[in-house]
Amino acid sequence: MISLGEFRIGRAVEHEGPFVRPEDFFPDWDPAVLEESRDWIGPVMDPASGQMILSFHAFVLRTARHTVVVDTCLGNDKERPLRPVGHQRKGDFLATLAAAGARPEEVDFVMCTHLHWDHVGWNTRLADGRWVPTFPNARYVMARREYEHMDALHARGDKRMHASAFVDSVQPIVRAERALLVDDDYQLEDGVWLEAMSGVSRRRFVEQHADTGNLVMPAHFCAPSAGRIVDRTKAFGFVSV
Repeated sequence: MISLGEFRIGRAVEHEGPFVRPEDFFPDWDPAVLEESRDWIGPVMDPASGQMILSFHAFVLRTARHTVVVDTCLGNDKERPLRPVGHQRKGDFLATLAAAGARPEEVDFVMCTHLHWDHVGWNTRLADGRWVPTFPNARYVMARREYEHMDALHARGDKRMHASAFVDSVQPIVRAERALLVDDDYQLEDGVWLEAMSGVSRRRFVEQHADTGNLVMPAHFCAPSAGRIVDRTKAFGFVSV
């Protein structure tokens, strides 16, 4: 548990391990960059498989007013045949989440940073053959622009994995009237707000926070998934805390 002023932040891990080869994930991947950085980049690669080691975790944010779950990982019982780690899982993630401070009925907001399959899986759970909201009293915060984009893909008959996740993990939330579609600058409360991220703005974020001492808690970074950005002249590093 990390304390930041009046905020308390916990981390609940559903899975952590080798996941994908970097050349299959990054269109401009250059293996020479990894070789140049091996002395400081840390254990991010699995030497046996050549795959990147990724963490699939949720953050639990407790404020004076709200309990917020940020992203909901992979989910159980979901059809993800192209990603074995997420296909027809039968895990105990809800117990892990409760240990981090968020029992489903106590959650006020679920913050969907984006609508990829590995960030919305526990939005829903299977009950009597139907997908129902896992967090029955929560409002699920989603970016309106992204929701409309995914909805349009679904309407065109897109069958890719993110579109499948839209069907089983996003649409049921909208049908249950638990979705809160917001603009890119939405503020949940003082100190908790959204900022849009694209390739350009992500670079700006890294430059803005490098060498400031500001704590950053990214998705997919392995334990402890919290650290500070440092400028290493030719690249940026992440120093875990």
